Amino acid sequence: MGSNNPDSSSDSSPDSSSPLITLTNPTPSELPKIFTLSHPKWGPALTLQDYLDREAYLTTVPLSKNGGITHWLLTLSSPPSPSGERPILASCESIKKRAFYTTPSGSVREGVAHGIASVFTDPEYRGRGYASRMMSDLGQRLKTWQDGGEDRPVVFSVLYSDIGKGFYAKHGWAPFRSSHVSWTPSSAAGSPRGKGVKTIGYHELAELCAVDERLLKERLAGLAKEDGGKKRHVALAPELDQLLWHLMREDFMTKHIFGKTPEVRGAVAGEKGRRVWAVWTRGYYGGLGKTEGNTLHVLRVVVEDEENTAEEELVEGFKAIVGIARAEADEWRSHDVQMWNPTGLVRGLVEKIGVEYEFVERDKESIASLMWYGEEEGEEVDWVANEKYAWC
Repeated sequence: MGSNNPDSSSDSSPDSSSPLITLTNPTPSELPKIFTLSHPKWGPALTLQDYLDREAYLTTVPLSKNGGITHWLLTLSSPPSPSGERPILASCESIKKRAFYTTPSGSVREGVAHGIASVFTDPEYRGRGYASRMMSDLGQRLKTWQDGGEDRPVVFSVLYSDIGKGFYAKHGWAPFRSSHVSWTPSSAAGSPRGKGVKTIGYHELAELCAVDERLLKERLAGLAKEDGGKKRHVALAPELDQLLWHLMREDFMTKHIFGKTPEVRGAVAGEKGRRVWAVWTRGYYGGLGKTEGNTLHVLRVVVEDEENTAEEELVEGFKAIVGIARAEADEWRSHDVQMWNPTGLVRGLVEKIGVEYEFVERDKESIASLMWYGEEEGEEVDWVANEKYAWC
């Protein structure tokens, strides 16, 4: 879920700078109220009850279970009503994630990052600065939230803005490159698949994620060596739990919309050691009635051997993978296939496979934004592998 426009009224509400306002965690009875408010924005493909069920379900899946997800509420420290009911001035959530970052010496370390999502203000309270207050308080709170000490410190937080770059940048989340390649669905694109091309299901993910993590850490170390440790190269770990969060969310949506769940979660081509693969998920904001809101999102693209000189083999394998993704998008009523922020190598493959595409530089929706919690203020940060898997 993205970060919606929070401050765009209620005359009796306190000023956003009031000491009576506090950032806290909602009670179990307050959560359904928060979700009910956001349902028209983020849940139109589901009934209200199904949306409430989905949000409850998402607290039980990998990555967010066992306290991995934290719900946040901006409210009054002293409820004004005799019933003790607190106003929901603004709300959001954060998910604890594994992160990699480079040090000035060039080593790659592991830390904690927080993915922020579902920033929302009830229309009744918009225009009063409550979301600004919440984000200002949240940015500071997350610096030490679920900190793992010296071995696993909190190093950054990220979010994806649906209101452009200005609002969150003002509160400390710097905007980063936000672009994507888009293909149209095609029922015929997935056949023939070619030699050595296989689909990916749940059972293949663990091995692929382990390889991906190793390659990503090697890439970070290489970048740090290139610039002599001048930048902090950071990335969210493309671990199994991160991908499962997306796929299990997808399962809930497709089961309620189609009455079934997909089997194909990606595709891989080539022999081990020289593989290229992509993992994807289907997102539904329009449902069956408005397919423009539905997208097959490529979560991650990995080229196992970037020095592979067998270019023809790599191009053909990638072309087959894109074909399978387009065919899946057609079958599952998606408006398009999107692949976020491709590397230079992958962008080159896109251009060579001979499949018509559109390249989009986003300036308003899903703007990748990062707040760095490093020791030195003003350090230059390079967000690596800023792909869809990092979104939540």
